[in-house]
Formats: sequence, C-alpha cells, structure tokens
Amino acid sequence: MNNLTTDLKSLEIETLKNLKNSKSNNTLRAYQSDFRDFSSFCAKNSFSAIPTQPKIIALYITNLSKSSKFSTLKRRIASISVIHKLKGHYLDTKHPIIMENLHGIKRTLGSRQKAKKPILINDLKLIIKAIDKEKIRDKALILIGFAGGFRRSELVNIYYEDVEFVNEGVKILIKRSKTDQSGEGSIKAIPYFDNKEFCPVKALKNYIDEKFTNKNDTKIFDISDKSVALIIKKYAERAGLDSSKYAGHSLRSGFATTAAEFGAEERNIMAMTGHKTTQMVRRYIQEANLFKNNALNKIKI
Repeated sequence: MNNLTTDLKSLEIETLKNLKNSKSNNTLRAYQSDFRDFSSFCAKNSFSAIPTQPKIIALYITNLSKSSKFSTLKRRIASISVIHKLKGHYLDTKHPIIMENLHGIKRTLGSRQKAKKPILINDLKLIIKAIDKEKIRDKALILIGFAGGFRRSELVNIYYEDVEFVNEGVKILIKRSKTDQSGEGSIKAIPYFDNKEFCPVKALKNYIDEKFTNKNDTKIFDISDKSVALIIKKYAERAGLDSSKYAGHSLRSGFATTAAEFGAEERNIMAMTGHKTTQMVRRYIQEANLFKNNALNKIKI
C-alpha cells in the first residue's frame, strides 16, 4: 500500500511538471501575474483564492469590468483556471454564473478591442526614413518584423543559427511560438524586395555582417519584447505619426493588412503569420477591403 501511495505521489509530481512544461516561461509568468491580481481581490474581500468558486470568479470579473477590456476579463479567467490545474484543483470556468455574467458584461461594454494601428506601407517608409543610418539594428528589426508578420516574442528569440541566406532571400527558423508551444518549429521565407532601401533581407544581412563577430548561440536582436514596442513608438514619433496608436503588434497586423490589400490569399497570409484559425486573419482582410469593396464606389455624384 505504501509503495502504491509513493508511486501515485510520483505520478502526481510528474503530471504537474508536464503541465508546467506545456507552457512557455513567458506564458506562465503572465498567468502568475494575473493570478496575483485575483489573489489580491480575494484577500481584500476575505475570499479563498485557491481553490476558489465560480461565484467568486463572477464577482471578480464584475469588479474588473469597470476598468478593463473584455479581452482582459477572458484572459484572467483562463489564467485562474490554469493555476488551479497546476495546483491540482478543478475549477468550472464554464459555470452559468461566470458565462452569463460575461455575456452581460459583453453586451454592456462591447467585446471589440481598441486595437493599435497596423503599420502600412506608407507608414513603414516614413518610419524607416526616420531611422539614423548607424541604427542598422533598428532598421533590420522593423523591416524583418513587418515582412515576416512576426510576433514580438518570436523576433527577440531569433538566433544567428536560425537565419539562412539563400539566393531568393532569407529563411528564418521559428523554434517556438504562441501557437506552437510544443516546439515543432516553422520557417518564414522572406524574399528580396526590389526597393533596396526598404528590403528586409538586405537590412538584416547588413546588420549581421557589420555587428556580429561571435556568431555562435547569439540572439540576433538581443532585446526584450517590450523594447520592440518602444523602438516602434520612438521612430513613429520621429516620422510625425501619433506614436500612441502604434505598438509591437503593429508590424504583424501591418503585414497581414497590407498583404490582404494587395490580394494575397488567406492561406498564404496564415502561412507567414502562423495563425491557426481564420478569425483574426479575416479581420485584417476585412480592414484592408473597407474601401476597396465599398458599395459607395458604385455611386457617382
């Protein structure tokens, strides 16, 4: 009996390790940050944070809805659920008191996020022109980020050995991403642009050739993902754009919107961005076609 108990305990510990390993460190940190906020709410109101109850979750998101986006509410619920699983507790996040409360909040607030602006072609050109000639890292970062439809986390985790220059352009290996937590990997292929001033391949090659001496196990852009947003905002402001409307995601959304505007197929956009569902990509396509397929184009006054 003691052996059985010991074996079960070992299996339980191993299972918890597997659950932790199924998520990236950044994702786990985000979950923990969200859970700290929930724990603070529970402590102030003498509730149990773990294990908790659906009614307490409902009260928490009602309180949170006064100052947060609808997307934040859903993310917090997901984080609380994951932390419970990691600790071996079951939590019914689909309980009617949570779901009906969410629906009510959604009707009141609206669920559409106030997204940051995508960096489109004209914006991109202005931003690149605003970069000092010696800031070759920033030029490469922005052009590669746009051309590859990269997430910030992907950009800052490109290593020298992940980059392969070929006759057609450059191939960049993405070892792990938000939608590929198991680390199967994918390759983004970026061709040479005709316009050398705005060519991401040339910008990246110039940067690597000039700045890299020790090339083994070296990150190409040795910065944090938050720094990507700050760099974009910096040059957007220099270019005379409203920097508050741009963020790290503006490169990725800019690529998808621009590609859709130029007639790229949905599946080809998804192949580059790594989106697993069509929902978000179709929003980019819809945005790109707001004026192109506008019924008012048929009206002549």
